[in-house]
Amino acid sequence: MPRTINRGSVINQNQINQNHQSKNRMEPTAKAAPFTLHQKIIIAILALLQFTVILDFIIISPLGDILMKNLNMSTANFGYAVSAYAFSAGTSGLLAAGFADKFDRKKLLIFFYTGFIIGTVLCALSTSYWMLLSARIFTGLFGGVIGSVSLAIVTDLFLIQQRGRVMGFIQMAFATSQILGIPLGLYFTNLWGWHSAFLMIAVLGVLILIAIVTKMQPVNKHLELQLDKSPFLHLWHTLSNKQYQIGFAAIALLSVGGFMLQPFGSAYLVNNIGMTHEQLPLIFFFTGISVLIIMPLVGKLSDRVSKFWLFAAGSLISIVMILIYTNINPIPLWQVVAINMVMFMGIMSRMIPATTLNTGIPEMKDRGAYMAITSSLQQIAGGIAAVCAGYIVHQSTKTSPLENYNILGYVIAAVTLCSVFLIRRVAQLVKSKVAEPVLVTE
Repeated sequence: MPRTINRGSVINQNQINQNHQSKNRMEPTAKAAPFTLHQKIIIAILALLQFTVILDFIIISPLGDILMKNLNMSTANFGYAVSAYAFSAGTSGLLAAGFADKFDRKKLLIFFYTGFIIGTVLCALSTSYWMLLSARIFTGLFGGVIGSVSLAIVTDLFLIQQRGRVMGFIQMAFATSQILGIPLGLYFTNLWGWHSAFLMIAVLGVLILIAIVTKMQPVNKHLELQLDKSPFLHLWHTLSNKQYQIGFAAIALLSVGGFMLQPFGSAYLVNNIGMTHEQLPLIFFFTGISVLIIMPLVGKLSDRVSKFWLFAAGSLISIVMILIYTNINPIPLWQVVAINMVMFMGIMSRMIPATTLNTGIPEMKDRGAYMAITSSLQQIAGGIAAVCAGYIVHQSTKTSPLENYNILGYVIAAVTLCSVFLIRRVAQLVKSKVAEPVLVTE
């Protein structure tokens, strides 16, 4: 006899039973499904992997003041150095999207992570602005695909009732990079120069690559569901899906604020607020502590309450704190630390519910392509934002205060408000999708 199940359930009997036990997969039961040993290993590997990828990108921000002075870069040049990674990452993601569902996701991860490590080494060997710019482009070509492959792996291996907790752990990579990565990078920079910060990331990346090769099982169930023979046809079908387009727009908009605010963060703290380079590691350390505390809590809440309202609350906090942060005068260190902690708690509280909602949009056969396109558009939008920030912000001399930084705050607040409306549409779409019955046969 035919029966109905919720759309989007992973095809095995245990998970179908779990879907029947819950009235709505987006509002799961109080007792969430436990993780298997292999799932725990995957979470640890992906979290460490994201730590290196995120650190590679954000380390350029605390090094920004040093790089602009040592490599004789203007604010516009530095904006290009930041956006070069984003643009190349977005381009490679789009090119790889059509192939993302045609291969074992483990093999894809190994290939692109290897290229990412090589690019990071090239960054460490750079001795001029143009060499650094070229190295960032190379790194972005590989690093831009890693996030989408990781998200596709999470979506394949975890139920949506589990993904909030999974994303909470993985997104803790940002906090860990703030607590350990950036302070260590700055410490090595003070000892051996800024090149050593990138070498540190590359060495850690090699160790993680070994763990991926030896501990991760193949992720290839999606290969049984492929219908499009041509990768480009698969890409086109994914891009032209109107429901998918809503998710593309929503997630792309999320990155704009961070790409505008972060690149000039250290220069703003040093030249406008009066912080010293020795105080920067302390600021990043406590900021990371706050994110480390909030991320697991948000991850658990994301599996129990409305993801949209959780996102809206985080957006409200971030808007208020960004407007405060971008308009402050020189203040004591403890006040700077407190403002940064609350601000990033709000900012990162948005990421988990938004990302989790986004994973509920694509069908299994399209997940790799969907995640690759999402990541690409996010990177491209962020690259445009970084370039715009480089032209909005102005610095007369290498030691003078940054001008127009407060304008960035107003722009980011407006973009954040717009993202709330888009994520609301995503939440409605996912809720209707998982509640829609699908006829299957025994």
